[in-house]
Amino acid sequence: MPATTAFRRILAMTAALPLLALAACGYGSQAKNDATAKVAAGARKIDGLDSVKIGYFGNLTHATALVGNQKGFFQKELGATLATYQVFNAGPSEIEALNSGSIDIGWIGPSPAINGYAKSDGKNLRIIGGSASGGVKLVVNPKKITSLKDVKGKKIATPQLGNTQDVAFLNWIADQGWKVDAQSGEGDVSVVRTDNKVTPDAFASGSIDGAWVPEPTASKLVAEGGKVLLDEASLWPDKKFVITNVIVRQGFLKEHPKVVEAVLRASVEANKWINANPDAAKAAANRQLAADSGKALPADVLDPAWRSIRFTDDPLAATLDTEARHAVKAGLLDSPKLAGIYDLTLLNKVLKAEGEPTVSDAGLGVG
Repeated sequence: MPATTAFRRILAMTAALPLLALAACGYGSQAKNDATAKVAAGARKIDGLDSVKIGYFGNLTHATALVGNQKGFFQKELGATLATYQVFNAGPSEIEALNSGSIDIGWIGPSPAINGYAKSDGKNLRIIGGSASGGVKLVVNPKKITSLKDVKGKKIATPQLGNTQDVAFLNWIADQGWKVDAQSGEGDVSVVRTDNKVTPDAFASGSIDGAWVPEPTASKLVAEGGKVLLDEASLWPDKKFVITNVIVRQGFLKEHPKVVEAVLRASVEANKWINANPDAAKAAANRQLAADSGKALPADVLDPAWRSIRFTDDPLAATLDTEARHAVKAGLLDSPKLAGIYDLTLLNKVLKAEGEPTVSDAGLGVG
């Protein structure tokens, strides 16, 4: 069986697992809206639309959405069109939710966006904005691994086969001259696909020697005695690479561009507020995490995790193209046709109105 065919089958299976687990509440768990997100008196619906369904992960790398919900930025811009939210644990389940119409707009990592776009022959989604860069680290047990060369022969976790961090780690392994079968994870390094929720326990028990993971999981491992061996940002030009984008269902974009523009205005406003008020923003994101999951992050996890993430409206399109080539190199993806994956028209309209510089789609835009 060709590697790419096997990957598609495994990807379908991994997409189905979170759907089964979340069947009682749709594709993702319902997020809670803060009291500040109440509809203002006298507000009107945009285009007569009752609601817009927004998806995001319970990760600090999705803090634009966390803060946008917590501080009411989305609801403010949407008027009487109600903002509702769903929280996801994995990219495949969010893509399925987008395809089914269970959400309209979502915050998501680059690999699920690339896979979703490629699998639908460019018909299901568009990337319409950026959100965050960075926030990914290789954290190891310092008693077992003291240098990068010591990673060889060890068990290192990534969140999921073919996810953004998995692709990055496989590419880094290849750059070391080591060999790993992408499907099984077996080779010079044992790549163990482990849900971020259980990775800290696996690390504490010694069943893994380290993990290439996003925040706040990386800082949770450090709190368990781990050491940051490598920050992925150090591998990229200017230390910038896309970790979170904003996507939309193409049909929704076509039918409700004013609603999409309102969400993007709120996203830009949220990022501006985050960057101007980092401590207050960190606290707001943590409050929303607590509201969604029932548990806030402790300071020894929250503070270092927050410092490693950069919030930006720029989707850093050139780095997404590079990440796609990394997936192809690993044998996880046929060379995808990414032309048209971006539509930054509305984002650049919002940025111009705010007096901010426009951003590039790196030649991968519509038209």
